[in-house]
Amino acid sequence: MATDHTRPFDREFPDDPSDLLPDDSVLSLDEYLAMHAAVGHRTRYEVLYRLVHGGEMSPTELAAAMEIDDSTLHYHLNELVDVGLVEKRQRTERDRDGLYTYYRATVFGEVTLSDGVDELIRGERAFDEMYDSSAE
Repeated sequence: MATDHTRPFDREFPDDPSDLLPDDSVLSLDEYLAMHAAVGHRTRYEVLYRLVHGGEMSPTELAAAMEIDDSTLHYHLNELVDVGLVEKRQRTERDRDGLYTYYRATVFGEVTLSDGVDELIRGERAFDEMYDSSAE
């Protein structure tokens, strides 16, 4: 796992965790925490997972893949859009009338997923392999 759990003794940590952010940080600590809170819900995690690994999808495609009703899906999509993990775009399609809505993961969504929950899952697998006595 990529996480380094050692901490040098000469490094000090600020009293306020928001002081860890660079002066020119794009987001506030509260915005980062809101992203992690949003992906902490099973349905939102699955939506983000599908968008990161499957690419841009319409609500119809997501609802079918997840076997979820439309109103529940839209509620969770809006939550993900509100915190900046997913972006919504509308486009017209050739030979069709009207606009169609599609969703895709933002860079923040990709990083939150791949370096967040997915990394924890990979870490658990590595831990199991490291300490599996049946493999001897």
